[in-house]
Formats: sequence, structure tokens, C-alpha cells
Amino acid sequence: MLLVLDVGNTNTVLGVFARSESARGAADETRQYDQLLANWRVATVPTSTVDEYGVLFRNLFAMAALEVSAVGGIVISSVVPPLDPVLRQVCERYFNSKPLFIEPGIKTGMPVHYDNPAEVGADRIVNAVAAFEKYGGPCVIVDFGTATTFDCVSAKGEYLGGVISPGLGISADALFERTARLPRVEIRKPERVIGSNTVGSLQSGLYYGYLGLVDGILDLLLAELGRETSVIATGGLGSMIGTGSKHIEHVDEFLTLEGLRIIWERNAALRRDGTAKPASKAMSKDKDKDKEKNGTSSRVPSASRTNR
Repeated sequence: MLLVLDVGNTNTVLGVFARSESARGAADETRQYDQLLANWRVATVPTSTVDEYGVLFRNLFAMAALEVSAVGGIVISSVVPPLDPVLRQVCERYFNSKPLFIEPGIKTGMPVHYDNPAEVGADRIVNAVAAFEKYGGPCVIVDFGTATTFDCVSAKGEYLGGVISPGLGISADALFERTARLPRVEIRKPERVIGSNTVGSLQSGLYYGYLGLVDGILDLLLAELGRETSVIATGGLGSMIGTGSKHIEHVDEFLTLEGLRIIWERNAALRRDGTAKPASKAMSKDKDKDKEKNGTSSRVPSASRTNR
């Protein structure tokens, strides 16, 4: 099995992929994890210890009746750098496996046209890779996390850049913290726009105000990219906001997990025992050729704390 982890500032999402019967008989042994067996969303706690995370992860496996010993590879996208060494030890101590971190030098197959590619969060590149693989280009990925990011991919599969805005959750928190008499309310779509009480008015303002922000930004992005551009939503609030948007066509809850799986497959040839080999020298040469040709790098940049 393949364990994938998407570590954000607020939540960490885990997924376990396995090989289906058809994949087991495929000739290409590097593309074998095509079945998502289980997934979980837990709080990201930077102060948790190696043992605390280890016990949590193993308990999740036990609840899903999955064997920890069956994990043959682990890939991690993290925008919380202080947790990286902790998670590395968790993987080695509790799963007996060295994780592959999405970081500089990793083959993504996607040129990054950003003034400074190191500024782009690893999760944004992972989303872009998965969206282009699944939906083609041009496309825009809207990830509703701690921050809401809009990432643009060209028809040729190039990462062009995007937009970062405050997430709905932290926008609501700012409102509640700065107003003495407004109560904290559940963020959800209200039955009607006109609120007849304070709670209803707040919910309407949060939901429709944020929906207006999302569609307003997408109006401008689609004007630049073209109206044939596909728009995909993901992240914790993706389904709630995405279903109300006039531009979002697909809500893909597991887009980031799929992207991690795809990048794993592009970087590791699997030995029979399920452990990963490092990328071949041929891959490194291909990266250098891509960099010279495009004037950009197809390697993933460093993770940025501000992007999730």
C-alpha cells in the first residue's frame, strides 16, 4: 500500500492507496496504486510528538482494518516545516519506511512559470499536477484551505501562477474576534439571502460574500485563460462553496491525494518488496533538458507556510 499525507496549517489529510486486480497485472509496475482504500482528516498539531502522531496514525489504520506492515511507500506534502522532521521519524519508526517529501529536486513533470518557483507551496503544485492529469488544461484549481488558492495551468500543462486570498474560516475568525456583540456561528449555506436574525445575517454574509469573492476572481481568471478553462474545487470547504459557484465544474475532494500518488509514481520505480528506488539518472537529465528548454524548472519548489 501507499500512504500519502497532505499536511496543511489547519488540517492533515491522509490517504491509503492500494493496487486493484487490474493494476496488479499491468506491465508498468510503477503505476500500481489506483485504488483509494481509506482517507482521514485530522488536526495539524505542530507541538505533537513523534509518538503521539505514531499512535494516532496506527489507530486510524486499526479502525479501518488496514495492516501497517503492508505500507510499502509514503509520500508527504507539507507546508508546516517544523513538522517535517517529526513526520519523517514517525514514518521510519512506526511504518519502517522512509518518506518521499515533495521538495526541490522532485520530478513533477510540470514546468513552473513563477518569478521565484521556491515561493509556490508544494500542495499547490501537487493539486496542479493532479488536475491536469485528470481534467486536462487549461484549468484552474480552487483549494479551500486555511487560505483559498487559485492555481492556473496552461493547455500545455505549465503552472502559470495564481491568486491567494484569506480562507473563509480565518475571515470568519477575524470578524468574531473584532466584534464584541456578534456571536460565533456555524459556516454554512443559509436557506435565504436575507437574514431575519443575527445568526442568519452572519451566515448569509459569510457564505454569499465569500461566494462572490470566489466567482469574482474566477471571472477575471477565465477572461485571461479562456472560457473553455476547466475549474476544479478541492479542500475542506470545496463542496459547500463549489456547489454554489457559477464557474466551478468539478468538486474533487481527493485531488491532493491523487496528486501525491501521481508524483510518487513519477519519482519511484517499485521493487518487488514495495520499497522505492530513487529516480533514475535519465529522469535527472530530462529535468535539466526541460529547464533549459522552458527557462523554468519542472521540479517542485519549497513549501510555503502562507499557502494553506
